[in-house]
Amino acid sequence: MPAYVHQHDDIESAFVICPSCVGLPMYVRDVEPHWSMAKIDFTYECAGCGAEVRQTVVKPQLRH
Repeated sequence: MPAYVHQHDDIESAFVICPSCVGLPMYVRDVEPHWSMAKIDFTYECAGCGAEVRQTVVKPQLRH
């Protein structure tokens, strides 16, 4: 797994269901980290109909 994904290990991504097929799970097609590494964009794609969903995961702030 790439290093930029490991920085967000404490965040659990939700299971993504296709909004068009209503029931088929979607798979991760693309992972795009932002330059600051504070956010990661996930692009999910449905194997059935080809629909795409984009989700941004924000790294939580560290507490002191």
